Amino acid sequence: MVRLLERRQRTGSVLTFFAIATFSLHILVLFLFLLQGLNIRQLSLRKPPNFVQLINGKPVANIDDLAREPEAIRQFISKTMISMFSWSGTLPPQNIEEVATPKPDLGILINTPQGGSQKITTSSWVASFALSEDFRKGFLSTVAEMTPPEVFSENPNQAMTSQLVIKRVYPPKKIAPGKWQVGMVADLVQRNRVGGAKLITPFNKDFLVRAADYFANPQADNSTDLQKAIYSVRADRLEIYEIRNLCLLDDYNPNEDKSKQCGTGQTSDSFIR
Repeated sequence: MVRLLERRQRTGSVLTFFAIATFSLHILVLFLFLLQGLNIRQLSLRKPPNFVQLINGKPVANIDDLAREPEAIRQFISKTMISMFSWSGTLPPQNIEEVATPKPDLGILINTPQGGSQKITTSSWVASFALSEDFRKGFLSTVAEMTPPEVFSENPNQAMTSQLVIKRVYPPKKIAPGKWQVGMVADLVQRNRVGGAKLITPFNKDFLVRAADYFANPQADNSTDLQKAIYSVRADRLEIYEIRNLCLLDDYNPNEDKSKQCGTGQTSDSFIR
């Protein structure tokens, strides 16, 4: 009888130990699942990896998410401003047929500070997505005021075109982590399609640029040509958040106080015509 009781006690102890071990294992598995879930959530919220843009077009992974190559910044400024101020009255060709017979640009209406509305070209509107959202609206109003209505004229004797001729883009000066100042010297050349009469306006500006986040188009296959163009503008991971008049002297030096150089004290003014 005593042996039977001892055997039952041993069996009960083994079952108790097994139950405790199984319960502990379940707790451990539950903890691992929670830890894995947190890791997956952190990965889903993490920004896309940044790539340094090289001159040859080959991206290289970069640990610093705010770093950008100086030449990439200069090319970003040049490309954005050329698209913004090159007005031909036609849409960019999307196929071989449109190269020979381009579609007319109907323009996009933009509200002006005076309360009215004027047209800007489609290329200007697309290029404006390279600007920060808080700066973009006011800048588009200024571009609308600068855009002659003759750009959209179907009469060849009245139609006008515009081209931004860049003379120099200065090396970017880092003013803060992920922020740069870039000077550009250029001319805005407007001319009549017939006759060739032209108007040349100096376009000397200081650009304040910063690194920006970018997320790929989730529906790239179903996007329109306009949507694809907008996503390609943001793919540079840069944005312009302010444009100032460049005080052009014999030697442009971003480190100097241009308000003292020019004697105007208006270097902080936003973009004006």
